[in-house]
Amino acid sequence: MNKTPITQTFENLKKNGRKALIPYVSCGDPSLEFTEKLVLGLEEAGADLVELGIPYSDPVADGPTIQKASQRALAGGVTLEKVMRTASRIRQQARLPLLFMAYYNSIYRPGPERFVVQAAGAGISGLIVPDLPLEEALPLKRAASGAGIDLIFLAAPTSTAARLQKIAKLAGGFVYCVSVTGVTGSRKEMPGGLEEFLSRVRASTDLPLAVGFGVSGPESAARMGSAADGVIVGSSLIERIEKNLHLVQEQPQHVLDEACAYIKSLREALDRV
Repeated sequence: MNKTPITQTFENLKKNGRKALIPYVSCGDPSLEFTEKLVLGLEEAGADLVELGIPYSDPVADGPTIQKASQRALAGGVTLEKVMRTASRIRQQARLPLLFMAYYNSIYRPGPERFVVQAAGAGISGLIVPDLPLEEALPLKRAASGAGIDLIFLAAPTSTAARLQKIAKLAGGFVYCVSVTGVTGSRKEMPGGLEEFLSRVRASTDLPLAVGFGVSGPESAARMGSAADGVIVGSSLIERIEKNLHLVQEQPQHVLDEACAYIKSLREALDRV
């Protein structure tokens, strides 16, 4: 069986003793043109994979920062079809694997088969659906596998051993390990018990483990990266864009440069782990 782009990326990183850096961006915040330039800049800054967040009106797994980003994108007229076209344009220019993070309603409306065919055509390699119950995941899993897309599942500190075994059977690409109970967002304090939690997940699967929820800067990224195979950062990146929204029209490159400089600082911290 051919390796997926996500699997190949983690294998290459492991051979070189490096950890995966996975930024999350909210598509269309503040515009899809900005998102396209941002992803290309993040790749240059050291990102290994990028999550493209599909804006949704009720993002139950996301904290205030990503909720506001989704609302700005939706208010700007972003739709699923526009996100697909943006992903396709990015795919033609970027080398790194692209993932969609989508709530299930965005998939249910067109149907799992149609959604994954469109996503695969846009060059998407992985799919994260935070509100998809394991018990109802099989139709999407089959459709994604048929289109060559890894379906990535979340594990939480509250996941039981039996739950982790079920995740291990269905997951592809990597396991998204939620560092804390609750919603996304940068946090001042590092979560306790992270290493013990990751050890429990490792006992259930050989897939790489990427930690998300709570990264607030280089120090926390390095701490999480020392225990995992990759680090996912979303809210703290969006916070840097949000504070510069007033400059987007006049000085868009400044906003892009500041966001990419932040990702570069995380890359450097992870490379010291």
